[in-house]
Amino acid sequence: MPKVFSKRASAMASGEPRAKRVKLVEKESKPEEKSKPEEKKSKSEEKKSKHGEKKLSQNALFGMGNPLLDISAVVDKDFLEKYGLKTNDQILAEDKHKAMFEEIVKKFKVEYHAGGSTQNTVKVAQWMIQRPHKVATFFGCIGKDKFGEILKQKAEESHVDAHYYEQSEEPTGTCAACITGDNSAQVVAVCAPTGVREHRCDAIRPDGRSLVANLAAANCYKKDKHLDLEENWELVEKAKVFYIAGFFLTVSLESILKVAKHAAENNKIFSLNLSAPFICQFFKDALMKVMPYVDILFGNETEAAMFAQEQGFETEDIEEIAQKAQALSKVNKKRQRIVVFTQGKEGTVMAEGKDVEMFPVLKIDQSKIVDTNGAGDAFVGGFLSELVQDKTLEECVSAGHYAANVIIRHAGCTFPEKPDFP
Repeated sequence: MPKVFSKRASAMASGEPRAKRVKLVEKESKPEEKSKPEEKKSKSEEKKSKHGEKKLSQNALFGMGNPLLDISAVVDKDFLEKYGLKTNDQILAEDKHKAMFEEIVKKFKVEYHAGGSTQNTVKVAQWMIQRPHKVATFFGCIGKDKFGEILKQKAEESHVDAHYYEQSEEPTGTCAACITGDNSAQVVAVCAPTGVREHRCDAIRPDGRSLVANLAAANCYKKDKHLDLEENWELVEKAKVFYIAGFFLTVSLESILKVAKHAAENNKIFSLNLSAPFICQFFKDALMKVMPYVDILFGNETEAAMFAQEQGFETEDIEEIAQKAQALSKVNKKRQRIVVFTQGKEGTVMAEGKDVEMFPVLKIDQSKIVDTNGAGDAFVGGFLSELVQDKTLEECVSAGHYAANVIIRHAGCTFPEKPDFP
C-alpha cells in the first residue's frame, strides 16, 4: 500500500521531491526546448512504439460538457471601454456584451480554439496520446451558425472525435479573450440561464487577458435528441473511461446519470470534476445524485474546501477531505473511489483506500508562466491520457503535472505540436 504523508510533509510539494517520487519531479520540464521539428520521433512517440498502439482504440475516452469557441485577440482600450470591461474586473455578461463577439472578429485579428472545460481536457488527452487519432470522443451542444462551423473545424484539427448536438434556438457558445498590452484585466463573464458564474479562471496573463464567455447553446444539450440516438450511444458503449466536468450538472443531469450508470454496470471508469465552488454549493443535490457512480473525483483546493463545507465534513485539512470524499457511498463496489485534488504549486493530493499521497509538481521559473487559466483542465487531460492506457496512478499524476506545466507556458489552453512526455 502507498505510504501516507502528513500535511506537514506536503509543504515540500513545490520543493525537492522524495526519493520514492523522483520519476515524477526529478527535473524541470522544458517541453518547448526539447521538441525539435527536425526530429523524426519525439520521446512520446517512441514510448508509444515500445508499448504499442494496439492497446488504444478510437473512442476509448469519452467526454461530455459545454463546448465553447475560444476567440482570442489583442484589442485596444477603446474596445474594453465600449463594453464596460474595466481593469481587473470579474463580471457576468449582459446583453450589452453580446455584440462584442461579432465585433472582435470584424475589428481585430483573431485566433480560434475549441474550448470549454471538458473539451479542453479531452483535447489535451488526445494531444498527449497523439496516435491513434480520435481516441477521445466529445459530446456537447452548439448552434447552427458560423461559430459552430469553426468550432467543428477546430475540434477536428485537434483530432478529437466531436459529435455535437446542433440546434437553431441558441448561437454557439463563445469565450472572447480580450488581450491588452498592459497588466490590465481579467474579465470572467458568463451568460447562463442560472445566472451564476460558470467559467473558471484562476489567474491573469501578465499582459492582461479579459475573458468574456457566453454559454448560449452549450446550455441546450438534450439527452433524448442526442445521447439517446443509436449512433451516438454506440460511441458511449465503445468507451472505457468517462469524464465530465461538474459544470455540465447545470445543463443535463439526466445525461450524466445515464452515462454514469452505464459505466457502473459495465465496470468502466467514470470520473467527475467538482469544477467550481458554486457547483458544490448551489448544485449540491445534482452533484450528490452522481457521486455514488464516481470512480475518480477531481478538484482543486478551493472546490475541495467548499465540498467539505457543504457535506459537513467538519475539517479544512485537504487530506482529510480527500479521505472523506473517497469514503462516500459508491455503486460499483468492484472499484475503490480515487480522489485527486490539485493545489497549484503546492502539489497534488491523491486518496486511494485509507491512504493519502502527496505528489510535488514540476518546478517552473515564474517568468515562464504565461497563463494559468486552463491548468486544471490540462492536468486532468494528462491524467486521463495515461489512465486510458492502463498506466499506474503515479504515471497518471506525472502526466497530469507535465500537461499542466506545458499549458501554463502558453496563452489559453494551447500547446506545441507534440508533447515530450517521458
